[in-house]
Amino acid sequence: MKIYTFPRGGINYEDDTVPSKESSTIAFLPALSVIPLIQHSGSKAYPVVSVGDQVTEGMLIGRGSGTGSANVHATVPGKIVRRVSWTMSDGQTNEGMVIYLEGSFDKLGRREEIFPWMGLSAPELRRIISHYGIVEMEGSGRPVVDLIHEMGSRKGSLSLVVRCVFDDPWLAADYILCRERLRAVAEGSAIAARAAGADRIVFAVTHREADLGQQLVEKAETFGIPVSTVAVGSRYPQRNQRELEYALRLYEKKEGVPLGSLLSFSPSTLAAVHDAVILKKPILERYVAVGGSAVKEPKVLKVRLGTRIGEVFAECGGFIEEPRHIAVGSPLLGRPVLDLDEPVTKTSYAIVALLDKQTGKTGLYQCIGCGECRTVCPVGLDPEALYKSAQVLSDPQLGASVIDRARECHGCGCCDVVCPSKIAVSTAIRTMALRRG
Repeated sequence: MKIYTFPRGGINYEDDTVPSKESSTIAFLPALSVIPLIQHSGSKAYPVVSVGDQVTEGMLIGRGSGTGSANVHATVPGKIVRRVSWTMSDGQTNEGMVIYLEGSFDKLGRREEIFPWMGLSAPELRRIISHYGIVEMEGSGRPVVDLIHEMGSRKGSLSLVVRCVFDDPWLAADYILCRERLRAVAEGSAIAARAAGADRIVFAVTHREADLGQQLVEKAETFGIPVSTVAVGSRYPQRNQRELEYALRLYEKKEGVPLGSLLSFSPSTLAAVHDAVILKKPILERYVAVGGSAVKEPKVLKVRLGTRIGEVFAECGGFIEEPRHIAVGSPLLGRPVLDLDEPVTKTSYAIVALLDKQTGKTGLYQCIGCGECRTVCPVGLDPEALYKSAQVLSDPQLGASVIDRARECHGCGCCDVVCPSKIAVSTAIRTMALRRG
């Protein structure tokens, strides 16, 4: 088996506080759900319901407004009891509707009605995907239709890439979803490919999961579109867009398979596309990896969106002791959580609670010039030099070339992991890049 990967840097990232990848557990339904009006990259959805209204499961409660915004739906039936707002760690204000659970479910526990899609045109598929508010279910949560529209002006062929790349152990939820909902991922890939006008589906699969790639190919081939699988490395950050494209272009060159432009999605996103088109269902729940050194019983849970983070930790037995740091996402890239009443959203693929020993807060706090950060940077930067430049941010002599170099950093965090002083090197570099110029 040929393995395609990026040429330099990266780390073999392991974490023994990650939940098991064997299976998922269904979380309890929350009595109160907080449904945010921002679960996507753009401006907040405009609310179409008010306090006191009764809502049904899957009902539209917020309408997307402009590029980057997406529709928001009620994830449980009940009554809207209040409208709340809170400040996120990045200073952004979010708003949400609080639903008190009552009444019957329209989707949960009911026999699923299957709607055929093979006869639908690309514009019809995009309209359905947009209506149900499907976004890329990691990162900033860009709407799927926006990503497809970006490809509208391309020249030549297009390949839809499925990122079955598990270089970060905190992608356990995506891994289990691939196993438990394999057909949904494969068929969702075919639907998205037609919606985007793609000529081929490429399953980029970590080489250790070759059998998973083969199963996905076998399912996807039944939908009449060329399919291939590419075995990629497991070194972090292989899943990153830059490093993944490098591996795919190497495959294209070596194997003579023309890929054209690349449009990539995570497996969870494509399962959501499947549910929207075939089941007429918005994103009501998602797989979430819950763990970290502060959590008693790490698990992969299937959680209803709107469940408060404190309740998610309670499902895992609570905390061993008070955590030092809580974040949504991988410890390397996660967004800090300021309040346990914050809800699970469309992009919450992992939730971590860390003790001092995992955060590195007891480190030396001083660069010792070991150079380890230089050896792991996949971009080929000198993180040590950039970090030291960031410490003199107010210096007027700090040249534009240094700032431009800092902007090449994509924040993978490899330098943070290997730093013996436990310095947040990548955070300092990205802060420098954002504040100047």
